[in-house]
Amino acid sequence: MASFSLIRSSCLLVVIMASSLMLAFAGNFYQDFDLTWGDGRAQILNNGELLTLSLDKASGSGFNSKNEYLFGKIDMQLKLVSGNSAGTVTAYYLRSEESLWDEIDFEFLGNLSGDPYIVHTNIFSQGKGNREQQFYLWFDPTADFHTYSILWNPQRIILSVDGTPIREFKNLESIGVPFPKNQSMKIHSSLWNADDWATRGGLVKTDWTKAPFTASYRNFNASACVWSSGASSCSSTSPSTSGSNAWLSEQMDSTGQERLQWVQKNYMIYNYCTDTKRFPQGLPPECTATNTS
Repeated sequence: MASFSLIRSSCLLVVIMASSLMLAFAGNFYQDFDLTWGDGRAQILNNGELLTLSLDKASGSGFNSKNEYLFGKIDMQLKLVSGNSAGTVTAYYLRSEESLWDEIDFEFLGNLSGDPYIVHTNIFSQGKGNREQQFYLWFDPTADFHTYSILWNPQRIILSVDGTPIREFKNLESIGVPFPKNQSMKIHSSLWNADDWATRGGLVKTDWTKAPFTASYRNFNASACVWSSGASSCSSTSPSTSGSNAWLSEQMDSTGQERLQWVQKNYMIYNYCTDTKRFPQGLPPECTATNTS
């Protein structure tokens, strides 16, 4: 892993530019989300501008969106559990309701104080995942809010942090790789105990003397196609290349590709597409096509 100090200056402009874009619009948590479990451990505060999840030894907590989406560009700012967060997982993801589900994951695996979080990503289509990539972040995600984004359109999925892409998964149905494009998904998030596997494979357990653990959310924004009663709020015509629906055909430009390569070179710590021991019969087909990012 590269030194944080070496890359701080190179990221500063990226972060500033991204922040100016990401903070333009914010939803209201009362209007957009339901608190789904946790017996009061999930709370909406500040007139709907802030949502918090907490975890103690008895239970974690969670929420999901009122709306279902079929494609979208979704931003959420999170401030993760601070201090000794070992054993905890803060999950933020899209998921469909069907038995053969689709899912797009951010999972933040806590760690001992002073050690970096691991950002675990995965993409499921028709109930099949096994597409894990893991990263360290180039900043402390517990010191302040940062924007975690999912771009999901018919051609690709791009996961980004403060406007910097960390992963792209392209639609490669032409070579037999399933792509999530037929099932609407809700936004979900939860904070829960996973000390049987989350930190160093379960070797480091949750320190309950530090409970309650808290993660915070703000500035939700979704430019997305809302799915309701079997119909989409988006036009049935071809995706526009400008205006409010430009994200439907959005792709990374050369600068985005360079940022993606920078993250994957310096901060990727696991990539299923290079795990030949896990796939002795050959890597998944998307790994040997043009989709290794």
